Amino acid sequence: MSVDVPTYTAEQVRAAERPLLEAGVPLMRRAAAALADVVRAELAGTPSAPITSSIVLEPLLQDDPDTPQPRVLALVGSGDNGGDALYAAAGIGDIADVDVLLVGSRVHESAFAAAVAAGARRIDLPEVRDARYALVLDGILGIGASRDPALHGLAREAVTTVQSLAQTRRGMPRVIAVDLPSGLHPDTGAADEAVLAASLTVTVGAAKSGLARAPELVGEVVLVDLGLPLDGVEPAGSMAVSRVIPAR
Repeated sequence: MSVDVPTYTAEQVRAAERPLLEAGVPLMRRAAAALADVVRAELAGTPSAPITSSIVLEPLLQDDPDTPQPRVLALVGSGDNGGDALYAAAGIGDIADVDVLLVGSRVHESAFAAAVAAGARRIDLPEVRDARYALVLDGILGIGASRDPALHGLAREAVTTVQSLAQTRRGMPRVIAVDLPSGLHPDTGAADEAVLAASLTVTVGAAKSGLARAPELVGEVVLVDLGLPLDGVEPAGSMAVSRVIPAR
């Protein structure tokens, strides 16, 4: 079962967020808490929405205390998506071993400190090539990249490295995109080849119009409702999401 929701442009979402941010509403922490809940459910093999197909998730968490915890890779960019991913990493530190790859020019310091305090460890790109991950959290770019969504430099190299895992015996890990797959234009859905196709996209605040235009890249979509003041805003369109969850 799915839910039809309106879609909005990146600028419409930014404008709706602005008064809440100016009022000190902790949107990032609320979004990250919901994201962490979704990641925990995914690691436990519990679908984040009612199953509508014959696909059944294999649990990634094991009951045997001697079995290693699942390993998660967080790809972290400079902006709010990176902060969301880091706070979510802090929220799953008790059930997963989290590696953090910083691919931006800066990092959200408080979120990074929270992730490290919860047991996450910073790694470099060569370590990704040799690792086996159960899940990748894609927090590189979000709606702030609407002018030029294409990935460059280390961010692009990180994505192509993860993509190459599908060609090895380790196989492609599940991918959860934070807000939208990095490299996807939030309004048009345009993208080049350096985009991680998501198993699940956790879009925050409102569904972005580009998600509806690239279903092959976004996978299942879950909307985190942050209570943005969008009632008087004309939507750009609409799309079906698997469910809407309120931020806590």
